[in-house]
Amino acid sequence: MKNLSVTTFIHTLFSVAIAILIATFLLFLSWDRDRQKIEEVKRYQLISITFLSNLRQDPNGTTFDKLYKDLRVLPISHEKIKMIKDEITNNGKTIFTGGSRVGQVRVFAISEKRYIYIQRMGYNLLLKDNKPKNFYFEYAILIGVFLIALLLLLYLAVLKKLSPLKKLHRQIQKFAQGDMYTRVTYIYDDEIGKIAKSFDDAIVRIHKLSTSKNLFMRNLMHELKTPITKGRIVVEMLEDEETKKVLVRAFERMNELISELAELERVTTQSFEPNFEYIMLSEIVRKSQELLMTQSSCLKIEINDMALTTDKKLMILVIKNLLDNGIKYGEDKCVILRTNDGLIEVISKGDALKYPLSYYTEPFSQAEKRSSGFGLGLYIVHSILEKLGYKLGYKHKDGKNIFMLVSRKEI
Repeated sequence: MKNLSVTTFIHTLFSVAIAILIATFLLFLSWDRDRQKIEEVKRYQLISITFLSNLRQDPNGTTFDKLYKDLRVLPISHEKIKMIKDEITNNGKTIFTGGSRVGQVRVFAISEKRYIYIQRMGYNLLLKDNKPKNFYFEYAILIGVFLIALLLLLYLAVLKKLSPLKKLHRQIQKFAQGDMYTRVTYIYDDEIGKIAKSFDDAIVRIHKLSTSKNLFMRNLMHELKTPITKGRIVVEMLEDEETKKVLVRAFERMNELISELAELERVTTQSFEPNFEYIMLSEIVRKSQELLMTQSSCLKIEINDMALTTDKKLMILVIKNLLDNGIKYGEDKCVILRTNDGLIEVISKGDALKYPLSYYTEPFSQAEKRSSGFGLGLYIVHSILEKLGYKLGYKHKDGKNIFMLVSRKEI
């Protein structure tokens, strides 16, 4: 029931309600039919006993007029008896037979008419049942149809009232898929209209914030590129090689960080789609090592080469960031890259993470970046892996931090 949509719930609710109503209606009709049969049998039993008794007491039937009125029957004239007898013989159906030792009574049905034939010791009497027809059955039919129609009208009215939800859902989906210019329309000022207006206001605000963030990031990266370039030019003029080496590496690191921020901005855009291609893991590792610009003694590669279908540029950035974290903040400044049962693992010595991994995959969330060694790098890795269909896993074993790239197909 928790995952049942509102529309499906309404369909189910009204279907059950209509089914219960129809079942109740059919049970009532069955009960009413049985009740009418019982009342009919009792009535003909009364007529049988009454007329047989009076025929014995008064064979000439001089006192029958009152009985005709009380029992609501009509005597058949002699002129019509033969014609009715022929009709009974051809089309009549016996619906009641009764009587005693003194006589017999039979009731015949011809269409909606009922004829009562009384026979006693040579005396015959043919009567027509003149009891007014009750309309309980017709009333029940009308009430049942009315209630079912009312339920159907209520069902259609509820569906019509909820129909704007489908349009609202489509518009929100367009926004979720990266269409920042979509607008959520609303007509009525009911609860659905208020929800639509709130979403529309949120979309406008998010669009403004996103535009401001993108503008800020681009301006920031543009403004930083100029002093870094100038700094590099000045550093090249220094004669002290040790100082020059340190400053060059610092400027390279800043330039590298700006590039990563630019890539992160691109990846986190809603409309971004990775450029998937077929590539070998060894090629990705080689390109990642080139970006690291570190000595090979700090990095051990233990991989079984395998083919990946991924975005080459982004996966290189992921591996590079994980290796960089391990080299910089591992206890021995070394890291191992290996494959293990199809998983890609990056291993470095160190204490276990103080907080859950989700804490470190948030940007600028940690309090002591230098001591813990996990900052913006894991946020970049996590954001890229989400786009590539992977999940970043973590475990601590035998004094080592192990980060794993797990395909969502394997989860």
